[in-house]
Amino acid sequence: MTQHIPKAELHLHMEGALTPALVRKFAARNGITLPDGIYDDQDRYIWSDFPEFLGSFDKASAAIRTGRDYADLTHWYLTEQAKVGALYVEIFCSPSHALECGISFDDHLNGVAEGIDRAEKETGIIGRIIMTCVRHIGPEKAVGVAADTVACGHPYVVGFGMGGNESMFSQEAFYPAYKIAADAGLGCTTHAGEVEGPQSVWDAIDKLPVTRIGHGVRSIEDPKLVETLAKRGIVLEVCPGSNISLSVYPDYASHPLRKLYDAGVKVTLGSDDPPFFHTTLAEEYQRAKDVFGFSEAELRGVTRTALEAAFVDAETKAKLIAKFEAS
Repeated sequence: MTQHIPKAELHLHMEGALTPALVRKFAARNGITLPDGIYDDQDRYIWSDFPEFLGSFDKASAAIRTGRDYADLTHWYLTEQAKVGALYVEIFCSPSHALECGISFDDHLNGVAEGIDRAEKETGIIGRIIMTCVRHIGPEKAVGVAADTVACGHPYVVGFGMGGNESMFSQEAFYPAYKIAADAGLGCTTHAGEVEGPQSVWDAIDKLPVTRIGHGVRSIEDPKLVETLAKRGIVLEVCPGSNISLSVYPDYASHPLRKLYDAGVKVTLGSDDPPFFHTTLAEEYQRAKDVFGFSEAELRGVTRTALEAAFVDAETKAKLIAKFEAS
């Protein structure tokens, strides 16, 4: 078992952590009638391809209507991860998504921060925030998100990223937003190399100030890219359970996690949108051992990579690494 191995997660979408039970709880609290067909009688979200997944995600997360909901979701997720040995989690937070549900930038941020504080006080786990723009709503909206992110100056906001539909717009189109974030000292990451191929990763690492790539697994299709990622020390936030659920690969035997690792690419493990993809952070670590043959020492190395690649401030990072080494 990998339960005792210290863990860290760099790729988790806040709304994607919503379980059906939490959807029902928030809907009841907010007086919302849920549409049919979000999940089945076994509490598994219903979708069959990427567009349907996005629809399912939107329907479920519409139950979130207040900063308190975000606080409770954050607290719940972090305390659950602390139980399985997680020391640190970076959470992708989307102000655009919150706004669609009538929640202001500040209420959204303060809710997540409150959940982080509660979880740390109770369990010792540390959480931080990566504010994300949504690719398919365009570069102009992204500039607004970046500007608001920098202006807020909240100490828990440590990075800037981008999610959404990879096939819309180019990475380069979002350079103005990323420049605002990078100039303010925020760490930067972007989704690439999952739905789209290796060229999307080249575009990201050549056109944006990123040190990490969300997913990036299809880099394996271009040996020169794999070599470049290893040489530049670009970190891939790999989420195998998500990749299989979304049919990026037909099965785990085809998944390139091990090949990327063996080629010297820095990789971390994440759960992405765990209940939607029927996975958890703990399962990703266990799977890395059982399916991909990672030894305990290698899994500890994956956690160390995540802590070293984290966007958290230097003092907190040093504390996390000391705690990791003592575990």
